[in-house]
Amino acid sequence: MSQQVLGVMGGGQLGRMLAMAAARLGVRTRVFDPSAEACAGDVAELVIGAYDNEGALARFCEGLDAATVEFENVPIDAVTFVQDRVPFYPNARSIAQAQDRLHEREAFRKAGLQTPRDGAVTNEQEIEVALRAMGSPAILKSRRFGYDGKGQAWIREPSDVPGAWERIGQRAALLDEAVSFQRELSLVMVRGRTGEVRHYAATENVHVDGILHTSRAPAEVDASALNNLRQSVEAMLSSLDYVGVVAVEVFDCNGQYLVNEFAPRVHNSGHWTIEGAVTSQFENHVRAVMGLPLGSTDSRGHAGMVNLIGTVGEFKQQLACEGAQFHAYGKLPRDGRKVGHVTVCAETAALRDARLREVECLVEKGGCHVSDSA
Repeated sequence: MSQQVLGVMGGGQLGRMLAMAAARLGVRTRVFDPSAEACAGDVAELVIGAYDNEGALARFCEGLDAATVEFENVPIDAVTFVQDRVPFYPNARSIAQAQDRLHEREAFRKAGLQTPRDGAVTNEQEIEVALRAMGSPAILKSRRFGYDGKGQAWIREPSDVPGAWERIGQRAALLDEAVSFQRELSLVMVRGRTGEVRHYAATENVHVDGILHTSRAPAEVDASALNNLRQSVEAMLSSLDYVGVVAVEVFDCNGQYLVNEFAPRVHNSGHWTIEGAVTSQFENHVRAVMGLPLGSTDSRGHAGMVNLIGTVGEFKQQLACEGAQFHAYGKLPRDGRKVGHVTVCAETAALRDARLREVECLVEKGGCHVSDSA
């Protein structure tokens, strides 16, 4: 039997880690990216082309057994072009749902999930009307192309409206109520072609300047509430005929859980699963997309992850940390850019947290930090 080939649209670090996981299963990977410097090209065949270049997309499709995306903002026309030629997971409908915050929230509510209060707005006047109904402070979020805090602006009083509208690019948006939450959680799960769903441990996340800084798993969450959340998300995934890994962002507001957004792909908050779970999110995504049996999502003790933003810093010292695993993405240093991460694993939560603090200290000393730049 010839070796199977997986296509990945997007050649960033997620595509890189998908290719590395696929190789363990004997699956070759081909990635598509507009940049010749795409870091996934270090470990996989790279097809270079703009997402509207149908000739390049056709070359990408040749000989693929299945295809997927590594980020949700791949132009939907390009996704549809590939989906019409090879099995594609998650499907274009699921990706389109996640590309628009309004449609995303509508899908959540249809599945019975609670979300922050919001209002769709298309100009300054509509923002002012929504602000009077909702009250301030509030957050203006562009409906499309928002990630890592981009496309968002706080409105603390009515006079902030013009500046906020300008900062998000004067485009269709949601005005979100300012939610007072104690912590942010993410639910990472995988759904196979047969409809089987497996869940990773709930993860607690800390962001700095809109970029994920640390993750810890498993998070302490009421079992009944967690089960209800998962069942509702499963219903949404079933309605979309979703296949692959998905990550759902949840605000914990004194035990009330508000769902904010979902990513139709492997996710930064699930990086701990590479060392901290029996089967990583990357391998399980490959398994799901290729139609293979899903692997166990059980945790291996307690895990934590620190993002390396801007530069990898003193990686030799990080390698020396007990229980730590260092991952560099092969990307050039740049403010605000995710260039690697460090995972720590331990038998207890207390030992994990101690090791995580040691890594964070080394990161700060080595110049790895979350940049103030957007």
